[in-house]
Order: sequence, then structure tokens, then C-alpha cells
Amino acid sequence: MKKIWIIDDEPSIRFTLKEALSREGMPVELFSSAESAINALGRTKPQVIVSDIRMPGESGIDLLKHVNNLTHRPPVIIMTAYSDLDSAVSAFQEGAFDYLPKPFDITDAVKLIRRAADESLKNANLGPEEPATHEMLGQAPAMQDLFRAIGKLSQSLTTVLITGASGTGKELVAKALHQHSQRSKRPFIAINTAAIPKDLLESELFGHEKGSFTGAQTMREGRFEQASSGTLFLDEIGDMPSELQTRLLRVISDNHFYRVGGRELIKANVRIIAATHQNLEQRVKDGLFREDLFHRLNVIRLEVPNLKDRRADIKILADFFMKKSAFKLATEQKLFTKETLNFLQQLDWPGNVRQLENTCHWVTVMSPGSLVNIKDLPPDLLAKTESSENKSWTKALRKEANNTLNNGELDILLKFGKEFERILISQSLNFTSGKKIEASKLLGIGRNTLTRKIKELGIEDKGFSEIEANLGVKLSKN
Repeated sequence: MKKIWIIDDEPSIRFTLKEALSREGMPVELFSSAESAINALGRTKPQVIVSDIRMPGESGIDLLKHVNNLTHRPPVIIMTAYSDLDSAVSAFQEGAFDYLPKPFDITDAVKLIRRAADESLKNANLGPEEPATHEMLGQAPAMQDLFRAIGKLSQSLTTVLITGASGTGKELVAKALHQHSQRSKRPFIAINTAAIPKDLLESELFGHEKGSFTGAQTMREGRFEQASSGTLFLDEIGDMPSELQTRLLRVISDNHFYRVGGRELIKANVRIIAATHQNLEQRVKDGLFREDLFHRLNVIRLEVPNLKDRRADIKILADFFMKKSAFKLATEQKLFTKETLNFLQQLDWPGNVRQLENTCHWVTVMSPGSLVNIKDLPPDLLAKTESSENKSWTKALRKEANNTLNNGELDILLKFGKEFERILISQSLNFTSGKKIEASKLLGIGRNTLTRKIKELGIEDKGFSEIEANLGVKLSKN
């Protein structure tokens, strides 16, 4: 058996549990903080984790979320005071094995830990488990706000409008809203209203009767009927044709509809969740979206943040997607080096989470080794980065020029002109190892002119560090 980890900032709790478990022949390791346990998870895995929920720094819930990202997840028992029972419920929602209320009976505690250990040993030989395909991950404040909003809506059937750029995971939010609602056992039906031709969309949504149009050889239920008693997710609602906007408004208002070509009034018992990457307020102003439908959909709005606004989540998302790709391809999971992860966190990710997932899948297929270095990333990703870096000096120049102007300085063309000359000459001399004839050819000036400028600009007396400081950019010395 592997060790039982006890994580609590109270020494008395750690000591009591260690003594009781040791008498039962169970090996124990103690931690005074969640941070130290999370660091240890990178080296070894326990049989069971028993953690307090409230500690200085990272909490037991934070630890639990970290454990959920592991390929082989040990059962986690959360210890909590009676006043923290709401947090215990949250722990269950995050996948805790059980919770242990304080103050606890030591015999009951040992029995619970033994049961968790037995369960862990039983599952040890079941093989790798496919990562959850609908799991939402995120520790960034914006994602935590989103999680809290989903929790508050769990007991409500209110219509929700989800907004956010393409690739941010709006459908994941919709699925989470459904899975945590009273209708979780009922169907979740999704339809992308922008992906279906205008002439077919009405039939897709509301169904049709046999013979209602050419090709309608049988009666067909639409998405509203398929989602009966469940949730209907209308993705890219901003692209819905105007005539269908009118019919959708009528269904939301009356909770009834007709199939295409039908005469039977059908009850629409569905919860509607809509999503769009577009600015619906602007589309209303432009006459492209009905204002009354907008207000019907915009009861509760949830904004999904861009990946560049939650850079702290890139590491855990990348690990999750690498694990997911490895499972699908039945191959060993590859790992990003620390430098590569730092590089990924600096990118803007215009395609958001979807782009990161595609990158991880590409790397799993194409990277030659088990460790993924920066050079192993997709060429288009590196090319865009290089293009961005090539423009960075102009941004730095604009910023420095603005600062100089705001400070009321004069003759800025002369000042910056000298700095540019100094940098270009210094770099050229460095490139040619001090050979002035070769440097003058690279610069496009005569050797005598170069010698004069070296003296005028004091290049031999000024090092790179001062030049960099003057311009506000980091120069390459190669």
C-alpha cells in the first residue's frame, strides 16, 4: 500500500491521525499545507489524501482540483468543521470521495480512510481512465467567477445567454449548466444555428410532417421535441435568420409550436441556453437581431473569458489536453518543458482554448520526444510569434516616444536618431567581430564615415546595457 497523506495546518490533527493509522499498519506522510502536498504530487502519488478544507494559502478544494488533473486520481477525503458544510457540498461537486466533519471520532475516521484505501486499491488495476470530455478547468479569477455563477444557477431553469469569442468553450458552459440543473437526467440537445442552411434550420428546430416539402418522406421530430424536459442549446444565435427569430420568440413566449406543415400544437417543455460570439446589442442596433428576442434571451448573461485573459490556466489546460490526446491515440503522454510552458503562456491565442487543444494534439502526434521543447511546437505558431517579435521594437519605440513627448522634451528626432545609429553600428561591428570594412558594407556607408560616427557617438565608450536602457528594449548581441 502507498502512503496515506494527512494535510492539515493543525499539528494535533496530524499527530492524532498518524498515530491511529500507524497502529492499523497504514503508512502515513504528513503535510502542513496544501502547497507542499501539491509539490510532492509531482514526485509520488499517495493511496489516499485526507485534507483539511481551510488552511493558510491553498485550500483543500484547490488541492482537490489539482488532484482531478492527475491521470490516476487517489481518493480525497475533505476534513471540515460543521460550519463549513456548504464547502463540503462543494467538495462533493469537485469529486471528493467523502468528507470528515470535525471534531471526528478517531475510530470512524480510520474506518473511512480504510474504505477509501480499499477503493483505491480496487481501482488500481483498471487501467488509465479517459479524461472527462466536458470538464471545465480554471483557477483564474474570471473562471472562478464563472464557476460561482454556474453554481448559483444550478437550482434555476432561467434562460441564459453565454457570450465570448470563438473557441473559449461556450458549449462547455452550457453543458455544465445542464449537468448541474434539475434537468441533468434529461436530454441536452445542441444545435449550431450558423452551421445549418437557412432553408433547413426551421425543420431542424421544429421538425416537419410527412410531405410538408419536397424530400419530407417521413415525419421528423425537431430539436425542441428531442430536448423535451431537458435543455436546448442554441449556439451562434446571433446568426439566426430574421424570420426564424420571430418564430423562436413566439415559442419562448407561448411555450408551444407547430412542426413544419403540421396542425398539432406541441408543448415546448425545454430550458433554452443560447450562445454567441457576436455583439448582440450592436446587431440589434443594426436591425439584424430582434430586440424583443434579445431581451427574452438575455435574462442571465455569462461571459466566457479569452484564454489570454486567464494565462494562469494555460498550464493545467495544456496538461489536460496532452493527457486527453495521449489517451485517444493510445500513446504515452508527452510533457512540455518549463521553458515551453512559459512560452505558451506568453502567446495571445486568438483561437482560445480550442487552439490550445489543437496545438496539444498536434504536438502529441508530431513531437519526436517525450519532452516537448519550443522548437517542437507547430511551425505556424512559431511563425506568428516571430512575426510578432519583429514588430515589438516598433511598439517599444512608440511607447518611448510618447513618454518622451509627455515629459515635454524637445529635439526627439535628433535624440532617437542618434540612438538608432549607435545601435545599428554597434550591432554591425559586433556581427563582424569589429571589422570596420565589413561593417561599413553592411550599413551602406563608407569606412571613413563609419570611423567618424564611432567617434561622434562614443560607441567604444558605451556598452550594450546603456544603449538598451536608453531605448527601452533588449538587444541581441549575436
